[in-house]
Amino acid sequence: MRKLSAKSKIKTYFLEHLGEVVTIHKIQEISGIFDSPRRVREIRQEEGWAILSDKDTTTLKPGQYMLKELPPVAPDVKFSRKMSAKLKAVVLDRNGHTCQMCGLTPGQTDPDTGRKVLLHIAHIKDKSLGGKDEISNLRELCSTCNQGAKNITAEKPSKIWLLSQVRRAGQDEQRAVYEWLRGKFGE
Repeated sequence: MRKLSAKSKIKTYFLEHLGEVVTIHKIQEISGIFDSPRRVREIRQEEGWAILSDKDTTTLKPGQYMLKELPPVAPDVKFSRKMSAKLKAVVLDRNGHTCQMCGLTPGQTDPDTGRKVLLHIAHIKDKSLGGKDEISNLRELCSTCNQGAKNITAEKPSKIWLLSQVRRAGQDEQRAVYEWLRGKFGE
C-alpha cells in the first residue's frame, strides 16, 4: 500500500475540518513535518485552495488556518517549484537582502504585523500570468508585501520612470528617498 505524502495528509485533514479553525501544530502533527506552513502555502497558491490565514482575516491568530470552501476540482495552472539555490542566492545578493517594496530587512520588526521580517523570492510577473524563473523576473519581498502583491503588482519600474517620480516629489520626500538609499547602500 502506498504511503501518503505530507501534502496529501494536510489536504485530507483540511477537507475533514472544512470551515473549522486548524492550528499549525495539529498540521505538523498529522503531516509529520516541521515545514508544514510551506506545504499549506503550496496547496493554497499552486492548487488554488481557499485556505485563510491570519493575513486574510482578523478572526484567525498567527498559526491558525481555515479551509473556507471546497477546493477546485483541478488546478488552473501547473507550477514547477524547482528554483535553483544558485538563482535564489543571486537574487538575494543583488537585492541586498532587502524587501524591494517596503525596504525592510530580515530581523527587523514589521510595523504592520509586529513580527520579525522574513524574506521570500517573489516573481515580478507571476507564474500564473506567464512569468518565468529568471533573474530579471525575480525580487525579494517580505511576507507582508509578498501576500499583498500576488498577481496584482505592476512590472518593475524603469530607471527613467523612477527618477522622474523622485524629481517630481517635494524636497522632504526626496530627502527621505536619499536617506533610505544611503541606509540601504551604506554610503
